[in-house]
Amino acid sequence: MADLLTDLEKRANKDWLIGGDCRLVSEIAEQLLRELSQLANRETKPKILLAEREPVRFLGSFTAAVAAGCPVFLCNPGWVKEEWQQVFDLVRPDLIWGEEALNNQPEEHSPIQNPKSQIPNRIMIPTGGSSGQIRFATHTWETLMASVRGFQQYFQVSQVNSFCVLPVYHVSGLMQFLRSITTGGRFAILPFKALEAGERCDIEPGEYFISLVPTQLHRLLQNPETASWLSSFKTVLLGGAPAWGELLQIARHHRIRLAPTYGMTETASQIVSLKPQDFLTGNNSCGQVLPHAKVTVRTPSGEILGANQIGIITIEADSLTLGYYSQAETFNPKSKIQNLKSDDMGFFDDGGYLNIVGRMSNKIITGGENVFPAEVEAAIQATGLVSDVCAIGLPDAQWGQTVTAVYVPRTPEVTPAVLQAALEDKLSKYKRPKYWVPVESLPRNEQGKVNREELQKIAIHSFPNLL
Repeated sequence: MADLLTDLEKRANKDWLIGGDCRLVSEIAEQLLRELSQLANRETKPKILLAEREPVRFLGSFTAAVAAGCPVFLCNPGWVKEEWQQVFDLVRPDLIWGEEALNNQPEEHSPIQNPKSQIPNRIMIPTGGSSGQIRFATHTWETLMASVRGFQQYFQVSQVNSFCVLPVYHVSGLMQFLRSITTGGRFAILPFKALEAGERCDIEPGEYFISLVPTQLHRLLQNPETASWLSSFKTVLLGGAPAWGELLQIARHHRIRLAPTYGMTETASQIVSLKPQDFLTGNNSCGQVLPHAKVTVRTPSGEILGANQIGIITIEADSLTLGYYSQAETFNPKSKIQNLKSDDMGFFDDGGYLNIVGRMSNKIITGGENVFPAEVEAAIQATGLVSDVCAIGLPDAQWGQTVTAVYVPRTPEVTPAVLQAALEDKLSKYKRPKYWVPVESLPRNEQGKVNREELQKIAIHSFPNLL
């Protein structure tokens, strides 16, 4: 675990960090490590809640926690009070790093001066929180490094240069940092809003990977100058949420070297990725499986399905989480999940490329028919009449659920009648939305994922007679 600090020390006099002071990262790490050495011993390590908003401060703090072998919980500084309450109830940290966490700690909580925790040196990465309960996927240095090695092998690069516009406390941002610092690459960091406003880092894009979520890609492609700049990148990784067909077509039109990916916090980011050359020739899948993982498509009973058969995506990987953090001090360090049964449905085509159909939990069952929101959303996006859309199921006494579309119209003239007419030859009748709810914007988190619980409330408020 101390290897991360060693990597920083080796590069202390090199400008590996663009958009921040790399020397300050090392100084923060060394200072905090000295403080931790006075608290920790071989038997006990303080549990650290890390909620630093400023990237340089976060990177230094994370490095110190990892080098000291302390269990560290990465937190979103933007969580609201209710979410912070969940975190404090679950973690009961010994140390709190970050102003937002300090300001939101419950009155009854006081960090332990002499920590008694015997939890191993794990790295807990948050998952969920856009709706429902916050959980922490438990990782080790080994699982995170397995992800780095798999990335290197798949894209055939020894040194990874990353341009990061995603939050570093999230797995998508954290893994960009780890890929760069552990392989001798450079790490450029810039807030997405600054990038969208026209700011640039002094880099050669052709030497860099940049990671985006679909909503970010969509916004960058609205500006011809930004789209041209994006097309000069070595690879544009795309993940975090499903991309719609029209967005992929526009990216291909601009010759963006796009690499759509499939992965999650539990797998330490991507385990499936499409190579840019395949994307540019018309492939819209998520790509092929990276070498550190094994992905199968199975029936609910666990039988492996063949090509072009839709089933549940099941994952084995060296980067797979050990499980979800439990408050219990008897946390089992050997509880590694052997096979992760995901919530995603998909299939492998004849070429071995993974295609995602939708999520089991989001599936709409109407009149006994299964409807996957992703298909409905793609058809609506293809009309060119909306700038954003999400399909959900509302309760219906006769049909069980009714397909409903919450959408952002491009112009005031885009009415439900116009949209219904545009879908007649694109979707079967039972898949077409019965209810349409226009909104100014969809509630999305920083990774571009829609808060479906919030959409349910919005839609039900629009049609109160449904309940």
